[in-house]
Amino acid sequence: MRGWWQELAGLVLPVDCAGCGAARVLLCAGCREALSGAGAVRARLFPRPEGLPVVHAAAAYEGPVRAVLLAHKERGALPLAGALGAALAGAVLAGRGGSGGPWEREVVLVPVPSAWRQVRARGHDPTRRIALAAAGRLRRAGVPARVAPVLRLRRAVRDQAGLGARQRRENLAGALEACPGAARLTDGAVLVLVDDLITTGATLAEAARAVRAAGLGQGAAPRAAVVAATRTDQKSCE
Repeated sequence: MRGWWQELAGLVLPVDCAGCGAARVLLCAGCREALSGAGAVRARLFPRPEGLPVVHAAAAYEGPVRAVLLAHKERGALPLAGALGAALAGAVLAGRGGSGGPWEREVVLVPVPSAWRQVRARGHDPTRRIALAAAGRLRRAGVPARVAPVLRLRRAVRDQAGLGARQRRENLAGALEACPGAARLTDGAVLVLVDDLITTGATLAEAARAVRAAGLGQGAAPRAAVVAATRTDQKSCE
């Protein structure tokens, strides 16, 4: 119920731009451009967690982009999922590089799972919602895409906020696993792990480990895409 009320309120009540505060518009043209995904780049992390796949980020986690992500994730501004999905779709497309071969197969977006207590507290699953919006945008661009939430937490983990890179790796080590039937749901597809944000890379590295352990993606290395990367990561983007 909470999610329905939040979405309805966001559609019918006067709002200011979630990115810059411009009056009476959900997202102004400038902030929407920042989330277009047109400037998606490859993010390189230093130090790089072992097993981290190639990651493309649509934007730097700063200014309007940061504000929009937080509004959607923490304050339940659900209509922002469309713009964030466009950004994520841009990051997925950037991972194509110069070769069109892999995209002849279906693209399956695998969202990094959130802890149930976080989903319950927020009233929605931000990453999954953004992934669904991204898949729709990709299909409209002619890319056969869908979302398959085939990863789950196999044990409790601490809240990542405030943890350093080493602590995050230790917190998440072995925490994810593939759901029953994951191989059937992803058979023959190009797998792209997706999340809203990358900071240390620990979460996506653990997700990639779980995918490889389950033999998903026909043994091919998974790719990854995010809406935003922290400034530290973005400095080393190519």
